[in-house]
Amino acid sequence: MRILFIGGTGNISEAVSKLVVSKGHELFLLNRGLTQHTISGAQIIQADIHSFSSVEASIKQMSFDVVADFIAFTPDDVKRDIQLFQKITKQYVFVSSAVVYEKNRILTPIRECSPHANPNWDYAVKKIECERILMNAWENEHFPVTIVRPSHTYDKMIPVAIGKGYDLIDRMRKGNRVIIHDSGNNLWTMTHSSDFAKGFVGLLGNPVTIGEAFHITSDEHLSWNQIYRIIADAAGVSDFDAVHIPGEFIQRLEPEWGPTITCDKGFSAIFDNSKIKRYVPSFECTIPFYEGFRNTLSRYDNGELSKEIDSAVSHKLDNIIQTWIEFVNQAEAAYRLMK
Repeated sequence: MRILFIGGTGNISEAVSKLVVSKGHELFLLNRGLTQHTISGAQIIQADIHSFSSVEASIKQMSFDVVADFIAFTPDDVKRDIQLFQKITKQYVFVSSAVVYEKNRILTPIRECSPHANPNWDYAVKKIECERILMNAWENEHFPVTIVRPSHTYDKMIPVAIGKGYDLIDRMRKGNRVIIHDSGNNLWTMTHSSDFAKGFVGLLGNPVTIGEAFHITSDEHLSWNQIYRIIADAAGVSDFDAVHIPGEFIQRLEPEWGPTITCDKGFSAIFDNSKIKRYVPSFECTIPFYEGFRNTLSRYDNGELSKEIDSAVSHKLDNIIQTWIEFVNQAEAAYRLMK
């Protein structure tokens, strides 16, 4: 197959690109050519996806069996894609997100048909609207869309609930406190990108997937307390100082950080993967989190991935922790005075 990826070298998409090439497909990656990171065997189409005329000129007289957009997340993005690819692809894959599910009201396991609503997080609102636009295009214009919803997928990134990736490792190794939201007992699903890729690639070029949506996740479920324990073990930290802080409290202090917890990671996320397994019978996740994360961290420790520390983020984390401790102490003191 001739396959075009918008993106293709990111945390989720790199493993997909490598698997596509390994299966002998002809892969094109559309990007601005600003990164030195490449996928062996893939051809580069240099263009800015946000410039309609640039992309249109770059793909003139080309056609594809599959076009997949890993970076679209606004309604304008998918409207542009419909215009660009309507006549030149047999299948368009939109990489949405499991944030579209109404996790605060859904009984697990989550299915593709579970209610979609997440009105307090702009990222989720935009993904939901993108899906609506694309499904309307399928129903009214026969635009050949397949929707894929990853959940928390990792490989080149360190999965965290709050803050930035390597900052967590740095804090643990230095003995600094780390935040775990709420009680840390809600169950979460971590999926390695290599496992995700098997399901994703299995959908490509399959006409019966047109007009359908699929989430692709692991069947392993861990609490956030367990996740951070596994991360600490991989980092060689036998004992780390965790402070449990309510997600609502974090949102009051840092409104930009809050929704990732109060609208997503603060709820349990267990998925029913029976649909992807029906359409891709060979799909099976085989990388447990403890194994996959050790591999991820080794890539940082051996210099393959950059150990970027964001001092501003670390400062915010320190401030949240200190404010929470002071709040609890003051509340306890006030309560004692009431007795």
